[in-house]
Amino acid sequence: VNEGREKADCQTQLKTFRAMRYMSFAVLSYDTLQSYYEDLCFAVQEQRNLIVEKYARLEDLIPVINESRLIPQIVEIETNWMRELHEKYPHAIQISPQFANYERSELETYSDETLALYYRDIQTAKNCRINLVEERYKILYQGMGFASLAEVEAKAVEKARKAAAPRPTEKSNACG
Repeated sequence: VNEGREKADCQTQLKTFRAMRYMSFAVLSYDTLQSYYEDLCFAVQEQRNLIVEKYARLEDLIPVINESRLIPQIVEIETNWMRELHEKYPHAIQISPQFANYERSELETYSDETLALYYRDIQTAKNCRINLVEERYKILYQGMGFASLAEVEAKAVEKARKAAAPRPTEKSNACG
């Protein structure tokens, strides 16, 4: 899987992989996590590797795994949340053009029961005006030692400002 494409950090660095998986699941309800755990147990029994399947779907190497009508609804909500977060923190939060495809590919590996519970979690958050993508990034960056997304944004702005600043030119020793 990857067919000549550059791998994401989470594919080659175990610590990054764990952090990304943790942030993804930390905002979900116990019921959803329990159902996903059962999905994982079932996958092991069936000798399936859901991560390999997700990346194979991402690269369109295998047919659709799950055609649940909930998948596009979840992807739409989470893509909107990602856009909102990017608007709020444009330097700290970047939107990958592959975000929706990545999300869809991940969700296709979930059982219908897990998708229903996941959708319930999404709807509950949406009804409470909670952006779960923002909550995930808060968890990620707090784990990296940042106090808030605002702090991450401020540091990203400062880094961009320094990168854009003109560098002093060396003075020539030549007389003239």
